[in-house]
Amino acid sequence: MTDPIDRSRLKPRFWERKRLGEMSAREWEALCDGCGKCCLNKLEDEESGEVALTRVACRLFDDSTCRCAQYEIRHQFVPECIVLKPSNIDQHAYWMPETCAYRLLWEGKPLFDWHPLISGTPESVHAAGVSVRGATVPEFEVDEDDWEDHIIEEPT
Repeated sequence: MTDPIDRSRLKPRFWERKRLGEMSAREWEALCDGCGKCCLNKLEDEESGEVALTRVACRLFDDSTCRCAQYEIRHQFVPECIVLKPSNIDQHAYWMPETCAYRLLWEGKPLFDWHPLISGTPESVHAAGVSVRGATVPEFEVDEDDWEDHIIEEPT
């Protein structure tokens, strides 16, 4: 499969030399590993703040590619979709996947070997079993009151 993210001509291991706020837009986008976990609906316990991942995916999520089917115009359909930026990651890191490059780098941790920037292929995240490819249900098929029946452990 062709990588929908242009990772060509980026400086090798740029993420180890730059802080998140210093990255170009292209470098920032290249950090996405394509696991699809950020597109899953989550449930947050109001008392503890604990976030549970469900297998209920956003209505725009393509389960076969682990990508948003309308990424460029997603806010027309899902206005609440978050645009993650260096300026707001501190507000969102707590609910992001534990394996997410944005979260890892924000926490000062290294990327995993299966990350496409290291492996050189977007398929490595799926081969490593970290993605949710083929494991989701669309949100329009599950009543919101039943999302807790679809809580899953994060693939890591």
